[in-house]
Amino acid sequence: MFPIRDTIRSRSVPIVNYLIILANVLVFFYELNLPPYRLDQFISTYALIPARLNLSNPLTWGPLFTHMFLHSGWFHILSNMWVLFIFGDNVEDRIGPLRYLLFYLAGGVVAGLTQAFFSPDASVPALGASGAIAAVLGAYFFYFPKARVFTLILIFIIPWFIEVPAVIFIGFWFVSQLFSGLLSLTTASGASLSGVAWFAHIGGFVFGLLMAAPFALGRKENTWHPDEYWPY
Repeated sequence: MFPIRDTIRSRSVPIVNYLIILANVLVFFYELNLPPYRLDQFISTYALIPARLNLSNPLTWGPLFTHMFLHSGWFHILSNMWVLFIFGDNVEDRIGPLRYLLFYLAGGVVAGLTQAFFSPDASVPALGASGAIAAVLGAYFFYFPKARVFTLILIFIIPWFIEVPAVIFIGFWFVSQLFSGLLSLTTASGASLSGVAWFAHIGGFVFGLLMAAPFALGRKENTWHPDEYWPY
């Protein structure tokens, strides 16, 4: 299932969400302009390599933050930024820009720590915004259970466009991540043969789901009306 858009309009301009997307894009274009040997060095320095992480040594903590702004290719960054574009604006609108920035960064850190916990000896770099975005999905799941997602589904290469409840769309995604993560425990690196850091997704989502309520404390909850939904 590929999301096209959700049905809830943001009541404010999601400045922080746009800036996060811009930061990811700028870093990706920087990566594209590096020669291969410099790119390998750049990834080795700023991606999260669990085997190098030592929680008792703050000097090794940097990649917990920087890894969430790196991407391995066009599909990787486009798919991540598209999902963030669709769901991040509503979460920022719900908790406010500063809290959203802290929430996003904390979600990415927790995602990285979760992956490192399940694969502490892995020497393969983990990179990408999907762990932080998983936290956004967890918060969206909590804040907007009545939202719907206009979704593209391919059935025998025939495209179908349907409107799916957000709880089903995000719930199905999380179950698939959990299933893949459990399967990945049979490998030494904690990742599947596809190289996906499943437990980063799981950790980020659980963080988002559990921390959605605390981050919204003191914020007035929006009451959504039918005319505030995107028409089709």
